[in-house]
Amino acid sequence: MLLKELLNNIEVIKVKGNIDIEISDVHFDSRLIKKDNLFICIDGFKTTGHLYVRDAINRGATAIITEKEIETDDVTVIQVEDSRKVMALIANRFYEEPTKQLPVIGITGTNGKTSITYMVKSILEFHGKNVGLIGTISNWIGDIEREAVRTTPEALDLQKIFAEMIKKEIDTCIMEVSSHALELGRVEGCTYIIGVFTNLTPDHLDFHSNMDNYRNAKKKLFYKTTLCNIINVDDFHGKIIADEIKKLRVPLLTFGIKEKANIYATNINVDIKGVHFDIHTPVGTRSIYVKIPGIFTVYNIMPAIVICYILGLSLDEICTGLNGMKGIPGRFEIIEEIKDFAVIVDYAHTPDALENILQSAKEFAKNRIITVFGCGGDRDITKRSVMGEISGRLSDYSVITSDNPRTEDPLKIIEMIEAGIKKVTDKYKVVEDRKSAIEYAMKIAKNNDIIIIAGKGHEVTQTIGKDVLPFDDRKVAIEIARKEGLI
Repeated sequence: MLLKELLNNIEVIKVKGNIDIEISDVHFDSRLIKKDNLFICIDGFKTTGHLYVRDAINRGATAIITEKEIETDDVTVIQVEDSRKVMALIANRFYEEPTKQLPVIGITGTNGKTSITYMVKSILEFHGKNVGLIGTISNWIGDIEREAVRTTPEALDLQKIFAEMIKKEIDTCIMEVSSHALELGRVEGCTYIIGVFTNLTPDHLDFHSNMDNYRNAKKKLFYKTTLCNIINVDDFHGKIIADEIKKLRVPLLTFGIKEKANIYATNINVDIKGVHFDIHTPVGTRSIYVKIPGIFTVYNIMPAIVICYILGLSLDEICTGLNGMKGIPGRFEIIEEIKDFAVIVDYAHTPDALENILQSAKEFAKNRIITVFGCGGDRDITKRSVMGEISGRLSDYSVITSDNPRTEDPLKIIEMIEAGIKKVTDKYKVVEDRKSAIEYAMKIAKNNDIIIIAGKGHEVTQTIGKDVLPFDDRKVAIEIARKEGLI
């Protein structure tokens, strides 16, 4: 594609050089640049693409997009105000606006995004649909799994995935849309047929500064939809968003348990094997059973059902699909091999998520709840003491440990968690090493206890300093169970 075509209707500050040149590919990583490529300089959290301009030119770049002036006569240089947003628009154009051909559903919110995407994928695939998924655990193009680097890929990677889905004749793509992606412009140029809001609780405040900014980032999704918006009005911030977008031409559907909503649930019964409830919709009522226990599961199933109905399945077909649904990796995942007590692995790494899983466990616990958890380093520090207090209040015993400390001192993180737990209890122990912490919890567990290992869920690595080491909570628990003669 010609560079001038990629730049059509894009606001530029200055152009130096010829734009009537062919561009064979576009990259923001100079290591991927080849002959006749366009290199886009973007600022990251740790470095900036502007440092790699010469490397890109040496590798064959014929054009550079930058926010800064660059002194070179070797290539065409286009200076713009915001190279990230320009990258998204160019990516969309380079891959021929794939979301105008591919039906895409966007899920945003603090918690529940992954679960909803997997539920919808499972139901649609049960009925023979060819489904794409973009999210935290993995990216799926039909039955092909790709590693997910971040919840929502960078714009170039995202549009390339959409284009691949079209080639593979994917019927529908369901994706998690993070607040970072919305705020940083990764999804500029994308069109969504359906947008879903799950909830908003304190997280990523190191980036957004406050909850209003966080909500306003999420809200951007609902101005990119064409068919329907679906909002949880039991959530305080969901109510605000619903009130603001109800005047849009795109129809709004609400869901909840406590507040008046278009879709709501009653007769909820939770046990360790799953959750039963009745769902009420404008087109009928059905009894639902899903093998993922917890009230949060009800909140995830409601929008999943609405999405599938909008996509053309009947309520009966949806219920049949739910019955065949398997568990979601790292989401209230019970380790079936261990029988003397329950061991549950969950991704809960925010205050709200931790509170939800502990409240759910209390509903069916026959004995103690022992919680093993920590907080990630180089991330929002405000939630650490809050999570400590939640675990202290809702667990019978807590084991505070390390969880991806990254470049922070893990003991400093643990001290912040302790500040919260000390407010409510002294029934806890600090075990910095995560494997040792899990082992300690399993050694003190008795019959009918529930151990919840929270924070990492599906993750299979532990980041300590700059080292990324293999670590899978589920595999570690099974290894310890074998050593202790539990399986």
